[in-house]
Amino acid sequence: MGGAQFYSDATGIEEHTVSQTDYRQDRLIETYRKKAKHYDITSGLYPVPGYPHRALRLRAVQALGIRAGDTVIDIACGTGLNFRLIEEVIGPGGRIIGVDLTDAMLAQARDRIAANGWSNVSLVQSDAAEFDFPTGVDAILSTYALTQVPECAEVIARGAAALSGGGRWAVLDVKVPGNTPEWLAQLGTAIVRPFAAIDEWVMRCPWETIRAAMREELTDLSWTELFFGTAFLAAGSRDPGTLGAPPRGS
Repeated sequence: MGGAQFYSDATGIEEHTVSQTDYRQDRLIETYRKKAKHYDITSGLYPVPGYPHRALRLRAVQALGIRAGDTVIDIACGTGLNFRLIEEVIGPGGRIIGVDLTDAMLAQARDRIAANGWSNVSLVQSDAAEFDFPTGVDAILSTYALTQVPECAEVIARGAAALSGGGRWAVLDVKVPGNTPEWLAQLGTAIVRPFAAIDEWVMRCPWETIRAAMREELTDLSWTELFFGTAFLAAGSRDPGTLGAPPRGS
């Protein structure tokens, strides 16, 4: 796959050129293509059955502080599991831009959009590291994905630069719990095992990279460890007084 595709309002498809995908991207694409059709069911089984995915996704959406009419970018949106939670807040006057690397996942997201009759959702096929963030958006969300992106710090920085003044960035993802028994550390890595090289992922500590980047780029950063330290929710705002950043609601 060498190009990204833009799904305008989840119907028409327009191609635009991006850089050639590397081995990591190709591996992720093939993995998620195999899982896309049943992803909504199987994802609920990771890292263990009963893991409170929806409750944590809702908490992440709430951390955005979004309002009716807002524009939200969902990075690595997958099949669109966050869409309903966002739609319930922004309403038909708002907009969702869902971004994902895998065509098969976006196809499932498109089916979800059609089934719910949402006319305010656009889908973009792109790697998160190559996505061209539109400026002046109100919020950016990423759930259970950004730690798999080696360029996660750059994604945070470019997203922050695209936010309107006071706009919010929230990341919900998994991590290795610190100073915990081995069985709990294994629980923290189980969710990424099918998608990433675990040893490399653990050594890279992407959750710490994300935390540092958000601290650098955003104000009022909050960091909450969840589910015995196997997950985290980080959220912060772009400084309302940032030069060139239009304030939210303007």
